[in-house]
Amino acid sequence: MDLSFLKTLYQRPGPYASVYADLTRTTEDASKAVELRWRALRADLEAQNAPQGMLRAIEQTIDEEMLRRRSEGLVIFAADGEVVHSERFTGPPRTPRATLAPLPDVLPYLAERGEKFPHMVAVVDRRGGAIDCVTAEGRHRHINVEGDEDYPIHKTKAGDWNQSRFQRSSENVWKINAKKVAHEIDRAADSCGAEAIVIAGDTRARTAVLEEVSEHVLEHTVESDKNTTIDDPDLEAELRRVLKLKTAERIMTVAERFDRELANGQRAVAGLPATIDAVRNGSVETLLLNDDPDSSARLWIGPDPAQIATSADQLREEFGVTDPREDRADAALVRAVAATDGELVVLPSDGPAPNLHVGAVLRYTA
Repeated sequence: MDLSFLKTLYQRPGPYASVYADLTRTTEDASKAVELRWRALRADLEAQNAPQGMLRAIEQTIDEEMLRRRSEGLVIFAADGEVVHSERFTGPPRTPRATLAPLPDVLPYLAERGEKFPHMVAVVDRRGGAIDCVTAEGRHRHINVEGDEDYPIHKTKAGDWNQSRFQRSSENVWKINAKKVAHEIDRAADSCGAEAIVIAGDTRARTAVLEEVSEHVLEHTVESDKNTTIDDPDLEAELRRVLKLKTAERIMTVAERFDRELANGQRAVAGLPATIDAVRNGSVETLLLNDDPDSSARLWIGPDPAQIATSADQLREEFGVTDPREDRADAALVRAVAATDGELVVLPSDGPAPNLHVGAVLRYTA
């Protein structure tokens, strides 16, 4: 997972409020229920001495989201009396909570957000197609492809005197239109860097398009037999399934590389002390963290992301930090790795490395 999008989040001195709000609306009194859940979160923040300006900014964001009714969950990070980052969830957060700390509590958000693979969906028919592509940064682009030929599209009924001529003509039209759609799919996949592609639609048209697309597109394509529209919820569910499988594949690949490098005693480290050393040196290529929102591991931090230690005295003696702060270990490590353009893999508790809580694949030999 690329962490570069988090860099602007860390530009504030803190403290940060991190709010995971459940906005589920499944009952008649949904608005009241959401209000009560927010009151409980607000009380938690007040007990942690959150400033009133910060609380007002968070409440305004939640109120606006409820009016628009666009999500079932919301994560909010606030500092200096304003919301500095928020993002919607398709469902309620796994663990609704609100905390005030020197750093934003980002790991539950990153685990929920998951890997953001550039991807594309195309629905094709014999007249053309519709394409939606999304970049890794979340930029959307929609393309409608109208075939150059639209007559004759349908074959004639058996027994017509000119049946064979019209059948050949129909097939030629399909091929011409399929070639144009395939060309646009190739261009769109290249422009957004699509790593996951779903192509749906009429079977004959889909087959004709797949015969024309590039090898790169074929390697990343999953076919869907749904003859539908580009915004069909079932097609969106199919895309989510493909992206989930892509994420699992990515986690497995990194975990296998980590095990291999660690066994060779070279470009990998395991455990908190060794990972801290690698983070300080800026040598972390990919940080591996166990998905444990209730982890009790803590670190001491300074204003610079590389200033992390297991004790306040160590920060004072080795880095000259005059005002060390204590925070969650995962929050400190993610900030440090984001600052050096490293990546993150969040390991599920039932994943390929259940006993690994923290580790790293390195850019160079430890």
